[in-house]
Amino acid sequence: MASGTQRGAGSWGQPAEGQRSSPGACYRELSRFPAVSCAALGATAGGRGQGQGQAFLLHTECRQPDLPRRRLLRFSRHYSVQRTERGLAISQAALSTEIHNRLLGQDSPSGQRRAVLVRSPPQGHELLEVWDGSGRSHCVDLTALGKHGAVYTEGPFACLAWSHLETQLLYVAERSQPGHVPGAAGPAEDEDEEVGGEYGEQFVYHEGWGEKLSTCSAPVLCILDIRTSSVSVLESVPEHVSPGQALWSPGDTGVVFVGWWHEPFRLGLSACSNRRSGVFHLELASGHCKLLSAPNRASFSPRLSPDGQRLLYLEGAVGGPHRQCLQLRLLTWQTRQTVTVLDVVQEPTGSESSFTGIYTDALPLQCWAADSRRALLCTPQRSRTDLLLVDTETSTITNLTAGSPEGCWELLTIQWDLLVATCSAPHCPPSLVMAELPPLGQELPLHWVPVEDTPPVPGITWKTLTVQQNSAPHSAGPQTFEALLLSPTGGTTPHPLVVCPHGGPHAVFDARWRPSMAALCQLGFAVLLVNYRGSLGFGQASIECLQSRVGEQDVADTQPERYRACALRNPVSNLPALLGTSDIPDWRYASLGLPYSFQRVPRVEDLVVMLQRSPIIQAAQVRAPVLLCVGARDRRVSPTQALELYRVLRACGVPTRLLWYPEGGHALTGVETEADVFGNCARWLLQHLGQLPVEQHSP
Repeated sequence: MASGTQRGAGSWGQPAEGQRSSPGACYRELSRFPAVSCAALGATAGGRGQGQGQAFLLHTECRQPDLPRRRLLRFSRHYSVQRTERGLAISQAALSTEIHNRLLGQDSPSGQRRAVLVRSPPQGHELLEVWDGSGRSHCVDLTALGKHGAVYTEGPFACLAWSHLETQLLYVAERSQPGHVPGAAGPAEDEDEEVGGEYGEQFVYHEGWGEKLSTCSAPVLCILDIRTSSVSVLESVPEHVSPGQALWSPGDTGVVFVGWWHEPFRLGLSACSNRRSGVFHLELASGHCKLLSAPNRASFSPRLSPDGQRLLYLEGAVGGPHRQCLQLRLLTWQTRQTVTVLDVVQEPTGSESSFTGIYTDALPLQCWAADSRRALLCTPQRSRTDLLLVDTETSTITNLTAGSPEGCWELLTIQWDLLVATCSAPHCPPSLVMAELPPLGQELPLHWVPVEDTPPVPGITWKTLTVQQNSAPHSAGPQTFEALLLSPTGGTTPHPLVVCPHGGPHAVFDARWRPSMAALCQLGFAVLLVNYRGSLGFGQASIECLQSRVGEQDVADTQPERYRACALRNPVSNLPALLGTSDIPDWRYASLGLPYSFQRVPRVEDLVVMLQRSPIIQAAQVRAPVLLCVGARDRRVSPTQALELYRVLRACGVPTRLLWYPEGGHALTGVETEADVFGNCARWLLQHLGQLPVEQHSP
């Protein structure tokens, strides 16, 4: 990043020497930094931003925890961007404004119009509005039209796409159920169905897509015609797939979308890139729908190039680990020929800057350079998340952020070859930056210009550790892994160590800003974030080496000799008991190297293997006090897992406490929940280190 720039206002409050801040105070201080959730560039009058001296408007939306009011504050920021011979000149164009009731938003291709989905109180109707330089030009009450159910506003299905002519909007909503009028009240209690006659449909089970997607069952593609304010539901989508991630084909004559197979039943989709899916093309005039991608694969995240000639998407294997290394595929629109631009990386080379593969959930919505040849993506690369530039014609990769002091980069958008991104590190909250993409072959060094720059947190240092594992002779694949070590600076006494293995198990701790981990450092802890073998970002061979070794190899990579206390979040403790309660029953088989099929039921030998790898059978050996944090709405790991472990540990005489969050899911997100989880975990650790009095809790 550029040096000598003005950093964000504000100073860090630090306790006096010898004093320790409370967990709540640390968390409040470090969670106050806004995170930019999306950004869009609009060209001012004078064209689409080609050449020097062009002016643009940068619109960003931010989210910030509002702890006193126990809610997530959403607000917008606006900037003026000038492309000059000396580079980019950026200034704030307007004061920040809070966003109310907005569910979705998307700028038109020209940048002159914005579509916004809002929820209108008090009835809660969903309105799709169009705004331009003169104000609101269109407003359609989607709920009153009754063509479909609720619009999907987040998750893998959601989209809001403008047609190239900017006359139509494409989105995804829940299919209307028979006999249900959206927004209408249900039948009165005395209006019972006639006994012996036709029974109602209100109690028919509608299967959802699992964790975070329990209300998503039957998505449909919908088109709003702005000229007539009419909505149509596309009925030509094959019945065996659920559509999402839709966009317009060249010429607005059809729709490209992703279809997920949902027969014979739906498997959990959140954080699972291994579900069978395909990229389809639906011709609007004929209703003909054709699969563009390979059959029996997981294909998703299609992105059309600016010239409409190339379609880029991600593709991976079906089944196996729920997250894997992916291919980058390219389809030429006119010929329908598909090639692999970037293949699965089995084992990266020894160089730290070598490409390790693609592990992202999705490509950026705007990922193409103006030349329709280069594309950008962000993906874990070992213990970093880097911004990569891909030449789709030569299949070459340029890491635009390798070696930067920030360990996590996220591309928000690229328009007219202007990049907008955020960057952060374990000791530094996210900063908003921009850069101008140079011509082909001249991309490095890329000059980043700060838009909103945030200072590092004082008193915290971090580094990446490479660990050689020699204590597991029966393990296969790579023998090295990495961990991120965060440490308080100063002082001469050793710091107590908090060891954090990530969940998944196929996930990764990248070197990004995490308020809770920084707060632990300010409380005097060193924190070790372990990317044990099997983590994302280290090659497909590393992912597969954990299969059939879950509960052994990951434990060997993580385990120090002893602990004083332990805090668990929605833990897996009894694998056999999860088979009938989890939204991803296939993972229980795959993680242990057992075959899975939709019709499979557990056999005795399967249950034996699962029980042998389950922590519950080690309960009698537990000595450290245990805190359990449980989300009552967890669809991935049933909360009954923690309840069972809680009871067994208490029966064994282990000091155990359970926190039950009625609205919490598997990730235990939400402003109030996250703050409460951190505060309780930090106090639990401090108490059992003797730095706070141990509280007496009732059973």
